[in-house]
Order: sequence, then C-alpha cells, then structure tokens
Amino acid sequence: MQAFTQHTGIVAPMDRANVDTDAIIPKQFLKSIKRTGFGPNAFDDWRYLDKGGPDIDNATRRANPDFVLNQPPFDKATILVARENFGCGSSREHAVWALEDFGFRAVLAPSFADIFFNNSFKNGLLPMVLDAETIDFIFKAIAQKPGFEITIDLETQTLTMEGYALVKFEVDAFRKHCLLHGLDDIALTLQHADEIKAYEKKRSQETPWLF
Repeated sequence: MQAFTQHTGIVAPMDRANVDTDAIIPKQFLKSIKRTGFGPNAFDDWRYLDKGGPDIDNATRRANPDFVLNQPPFDKATILVARENFGCGSSREHAVWALEDFGFRAVLAPSFADIFFNNSFKNGLLPMVLDAETIDFIFKAIAQKPGFEITIDLETQTLTMEGYALVKFEVDAFRKHCLLHGLDDIALTLQHADEIKAYEKKRSQETPWLF
C-alpha cells in the first residue's frame, strides 16, 4: 500500500453525521475485488442525478451540481472532513478503496465506525479523530475560504492549517509505523519470508508425507 508520511491538500466538507458505507460505495458496485476503479462511483447516489451501475458509462450521466465533490475546488480535494460516526453500516472494504481511488489520503471526523476505521489503516487511508471543536473550526475555515488546505505530518502527529497553530492528533504506534512504511498485512507477513521458508523446509524434512 502507499506509505503516508506528510501530505498537504485541499479539504472537502461533508457536513453530515453517520455517513455509511453504502453511501460511500453502493452495493451494486461490489462485484469486483480489485482495489482500484471505484473512485468514479464514490458517493454515487449523491454524486449523480441518474441511476448508475457497474456497466454504465459515468460520462453519460448527469452530475448533481449540489453535491460538494462535484464543485470546484472540492472536486480536487485529497482530505475529507465529516461529522461523527463516519463509515458506519456494512463492513465493506470497498468503501475505503473508493475514497482512495477518488484521491483522498485522509478523513477527519470526531469518530469513526470501528470496522471502517480498521480497514482504513490496512489500506493506507488515515482516519484522524479530532475533537468536535476542531472539526467545527475546519468547517468554518472552509466556508470562509473554499480551497482551504491542511498539512498532515504523521511522523510528528501534527496538523497544520493555513495561518493557524499546530494541532496534535493521536494515532496508535503500530498503525503509525505501518502507515509510515506502507505496510499492509501481506507486507508485514513478507518481512518474515526467510523464517517462513526455513520453517517450511524443516517441516518438509520432518513430515515429508504432508508435502
């Protein structure tokens, strides 16, 4: 997965609580188990005026002009700010894949649904928990200046907002290590490839009938 060290980007406001995974990527798009290609259908029901499907060309569909991610400069945003319980609903990992494929590197919210929170770290998306006061401040800053940017430094666990003081955020040490080095579960396992091969060789000698 892509490592996360430091990132600066435009913040898009999604002023909603309880944004569920079916809203992030509707069920009809879950046929593929590839991690790419879901970005054009992220928030599909909110993003388009016409009903979509995996076999429908999005270029032929009418975009919803009222949806924030269809409006410049938010269509180029790489950071999303939302209200509490983001990512609730079913446990589909596709929701994280869709956000990443759209271009998001981080989501800021007062709280996240547990499974979405865990899936985010496993795929290189940073789910950052901030207090409600800070989230309110970010929404107000965006309203005053569309295109408002934030810099996230994972190493120092700081958030820098244009013209404002640093904000510290918490992140689990192990998850931080994995994000900084781009390590998903498979990559973590492959760090022990030599030991795994040695064990398999030993087992094949001790119990050759199993091989």
